[in-house]
Amino acid sequence: MEVKVFETKAEAGRAAAGAGAELLRGALAGGGSVSIIVATGASQFEVLEALAAAPGIDWGRVSVFHLDEYVGLPVSHPASFRRYLRERFIGRLPAPPRAFHEIDGEGDVERECDRLNALIRGEIIRVAFVGIGENGHLAFNDPPADFETETAYIVVNLDEACRRQQFGEGWFPTLEDVPKQAISMTVRQIMKSQAILCTAPEERKAEAVRATVEGPVTPLVPASILQRHPAATLLLDRASASRLDQSG
Repeated sequence: MEVKVFETKAEAGRAAAGAGAELLRGALAGGGSVSIIVATGASQFEVLEALAAAPGIDWGRVSVFHLDEYVGLPVSHPASFRRYLRERFIGRLPAPPRAFHEIDGEGDVERECDRLNALIRGEIIRVAFVGIGENGHLAFNDPPADFETETAYIVVNLDEACRRQQFGEGWFPTLEDVPKQAISMTVRQIMKSQAILCTAPEERKAEAVRATVEGPVTPLVPASILQRHPAATLLLDRASASRLDQSG
């Protein structure tokens, strides 16, 4: 895992988008179509804004897979990740993507997982844009995360630290309003991506970043699995890198 540190959150986000756009342009130059994974949350604001504006990408040949979504939350809710991606990414693209495989957590979630699993089966993901939670989670795979399942999408329980982060970021009026379950892409499915660009800014992520980079690979720090990926890049700002030994 390569670690890059930038002065600001915005610089880290733009760098992730730039690196991802370069990978996409290279893949599309060979003809055919490609697939990507996109994340949501405060860490992805600048990433998705810059990626949507990146020149030279034929979005009509790009399929977009959604990383995770709350169970039982309507798309009209301000915290809906489907709504987030429609407004902050899909709606800002210069042309519609080849496909946008969003997650619907409102109905039969097991059936929805089956649908998503069928869609992603056999797909080669050129690049995954992801983040790290304050509890070290990757997607909504809270600790202790399942490192073994080969299923692409599963229903997961959200721990209190994860739910407190969502409340603290202002997505919900109270902690009790934060859903207790989500549909999430699994760790192994994320790790199948050819490249992973992980953006984790802000001081509140510093301890999770330290454990991800310098601690052992363990389900107790789900993002630590990125140490084993041959083409994973962790993009930080000075605040989130502040507890790394090499940051000084």
